[in-house]
Amino acid sequence: MRKLLMASAAILGATGGIALAQVAAPSQGQYAGPYGAGPAANNNINNWGVANTPSGSAAAGPLSTLYAPNTDKVPAPGQIVIRLNGRVNANIQANYSSYNTTILPPSAANPGGGSYKVNPITLGQFMRLYPGFDGTAANGMHYGAAIELRQNFVAGNFSGINGSTTSNTGASPSSQSSGSTVFVRRAFVYASSDQAGLVRVGMGDGVLGLFDPCIFISGCWDAGSGNLGGGDIQNQNMNGNNIPLPFLETQGAEYDNSKIVYLSPQFFGFDFGVQYAPSQGNGYSNTGSGVSCNQAGIQCVSVTSGADPTRWYNQVGVGLRYMHNFGPVDFKTYGFYETAGKENQTAGIIVGNTSGWNGKYDNLSFYKFGVAVTAMNFTLAADYIGGAINSQLAMRPTGGANMNAYVVGLTYANGPITAGINFENIQDQGSANLTNVSQRHQYATSMGGAYKVAPGFQVYAEYMYQYRHQGNFNFATNAFGAGTRDASSNGYMLGVVMNW
Repeated sequence: MRKLLMASAAILGATGGIALAQVAAPSQGQYAGPYGAGPAANNNINNWGVANTPSGSAAAGPLSTLYAPNTDKVPAPGQIVIRLNGRVNANIQANYSSYNTTILPPSAANPGGGSYKVNPITLGQFMRLYPGFDGTAANGMHYGAAIELRQNFVAGNFSGINGSTTSNTGASPSSQSSGSTVFVRRAFVYASSDQAGLVRVGMGDGVLGLFDPCIFISGCWDAGSGNLGGGDIQNQNMNGNNIPLPFLETQGAEYDNSKIVYLSPQFFGFDFGVQYAPSQGNGYSNTGSGVSCNQAGIQCVSVTSGADPTRWYNQVGVGLRYMHNFGPVDFKTYGFYETAGKENQTAGIIVGNTSGWNGKYDNLSFYKFGVAVTAMNFTLAADYIGGAINSQLAMRPTGGANMNAYVVGLTYANGPITAGINFENIQDQGSANLTNVSQRHQYATSMGGAYKVAPGFQVYAEYMYQYRHQGNFNFATNAFGAGTRDASSNGYMLGVVMNW
C-alpha cells in the first residue's frame, strides 16, 4: 500500500510539472491582441463608405486625416468584425465661478435668509460602451450597426427611485450609484460601397457630425474630454455658467434624433452629404413611457400643429466638402445649409411681451462653413454659423436677432503629444422674452493638451474660461426681467482616459 501511495505521488508530481510547463491559453471571454482604433460609434468604415479615404500626406501630421486609414479592421468579403469598445474617464478639477456661492434674501418661507456654497474641487468619472459590428458582403458592400451607451447621473440630494428627489438630505454614495443609469446615445445601421457612397439610418450624426468630428471647431486635442462642446469642465461646473456649443457637430442636439443620412464618394477631393429627419425625436417616442400618443396631441413627438411654437419638424440639411493635400500642406473646407418647418400654433395661448414680440418663432434656417489647414504638425482652423437659429439648434423668435458665431483654434499633434487652444464668440437672441429688448453675448476660451502614455492610456490637462451676458437676464435663476446678472467661470482639470 505504501509503495502504491508513493508511486501515485510521483505520477501526480510529474504531471503537475508538465502542466506548469505548458503555456496557458486565455480563459473564455478574454482577448489578447494589439491595440486598435479605440472607442467610437463612428469609424473609418461607417463614416466614409470606403475603408481608406486619406485627406492628406504623412508630412501634414496626424490631424491631416479625419479618420486615419485602417484604424478599424475592415472585414474580408463574407466576414464580419464584432466590436465592444469602451472608455473610462476619471478626472479632478477646480471650478471657480460667480455662482459657487448663493446668498438667499429673507422671505416669508425663510425669514432669516441664508446662503449656499459649493466645494470648487470635484472628482468625476464616467464610462461609455460602444458595441457594434462591421461586415463586408461578397460583392464588396460594407454594412453594419453601432451603438453608444453612456452613464447617467442623479441629483446630489437624490433619495428616491428613477432619479426622483424626495428630500433635501444628501444621498449616500450607494444611493447615488444605484440611482445612476445607462442610456442609449447613438444607435444606427449603415450600408455603403466604394462606388455609391454611404447611407445611415437611425439615431446618429448628421452631415455636420460626419464632415467634422472636431477638427474645424479645434476640439481634437483633449483626449475626447469634450472641450467647449459640453466638456468635462462644463459638466461639473455650475450650469448657469455653461455656454451651449452652437456649432452643432459632436452635439447631442445634432445627432440624437432619428434621421437618414447619405454621404457620396469623393470625386477629385469633393464629396457631398444630405440628411432628413421628420421630427426632433424618435418615432418610438409616440408609444414610450409616460403619457402615450393615443391621438394627435402635444404628447406626440411628430406633431406639426398644436400648442408648442418652439418645436420644429421636417429637418433637411445639405453640405459640400473639399479636401486635398498640396505637398506637405493639407487643406479642408466645407459648406452646409439646414432648414426645418415650425409647428403651427393652433392651440394654447400665444404669449408675447410688452416690447412687441408676438410669441411666435421662425422656421429653422441657418448656414455654416469651416476651413482647416495643416502643415508641420500644426492645424489652424475656423468655423462659423449664422442665420435664423438661436442657441443650440433652437428656432429664432420672430423679430429676434440672427445668430453670428465663430470659433478659431490652433492644434499641434506630433507623436504621443497633442496640444491646442481655441476661442469662441457667440451673438444670438438668447431669451425669447427679451426680443426687441436685448440679445445674448457669450465668449469662451480653452487650452490644454494630452499625452499618450501607452496604447489606450492618455492623460490630459485643460483650462477653460466662459463669460455670458444678456441685458435684463439672470443666468443664475435662468429668468428674465429680474435684473441683469452675468455669468463667468474659470475651470482647471487633470484627467486620465482609458480606451479599448
